[in-house]
Amino acid sequence: MLSNLPFNKQLLNHPQNPQWIVFCDFDETYYSHGMTEEQREDVKRLEAFVAEKSESSQLMLGWVTGSSLDSVTSKMEKGGFHQFPHFIASNLGTDIVYTSKEYFGEPDAKWLKRLDEKDFSDGKMEAILQIIREKGITLRAQTQLGSSGYKKNFYYQEQDERTDLHQLSFIQTLAKEHGVAVNINKCNPLAGDPADCYDVDFLPVGTGKDEIARFMLNQYELPKDRGFAFGDSGNDLRMLQAVTHGFLVQNATPEAKRHHHQVCHHGYAKGIYETLKTVMYKHEEAHS
Repeated sequence: MLSNLPFNKQLLNHPQNPQWIVFCDFDETYYSHGMTEEQREDVKRLEAFVAEKSESSQLMLGWVTGSSLDSVTSKMEKGGFHQFPHFIASNLGTDIVYTSKEYFGEPDAKWLKRLDEKDFSDGKMEAILQIIREKGITLRAQTQLGSSGYKKNFYYQEQDERTDLHQLSFIQTLAKEHGVAVNINKCNPLAGDPADCYDVDFLPVGTGKDEIARFMLNQYELPKDRGFAFGDSGNDLRMLQAVTHGFLVQNATPEAKRHHHQVCHHGYAKGIYETLKTVMYKHEEAHS
């Protein structure tokens, strides 16, 4: 998994005692699939800000994404990114790898131990899927993002509101009965997903984007008011709620905006940069 990481990017120093941790969704939050030259400049400005704040140990930033690590690094090349974050939590936050200078390519050992303690096996997943098939519910395996050992992801094609509510509720109840977490959200076509579908992601209990945020804050002994989180869709909402400063970027989906009302004034990297700068400056002013 780690052998494919590109090494031609700037690596940030790893702050041992950061004052803030920033958790960013990747697709359609940090990275725009329709990247314009203006958006590339916005990314450069954000990268420079993160590098500056990292150098003084003020800030640590990570990408928390449903995509695989290979998918993320491929998009870094397409987007013309110049630097890695401090860590990447891929496959819906079931994998954590550090990408800072001192620990480049190293997985988080404590997180791996935590995952290994969960009962999330191929046999258990096959039993769940068999029951779903017998119920007449169709789930289509996702292939473009891949499945990790700790995440199995599928598409559910929308039918009608009543049928969807019944079948998706059945999946949620079934997963809970088998001791498996399930993440269900409307797909975002801008991120490469098909229209009129739901993402259905099966995960070990105690994982997911929100758990990554809590785990990392705990690792560095920081309270939730020292955490930022940025996202664009429904599967980011729990992560945004796991910290005090949780924001949707302006280009977020209407569904996400209906459920979360703290929204950046701008989209993508510009929204992240402006929000970080404003909130951190206000905090410094209040404590000077």
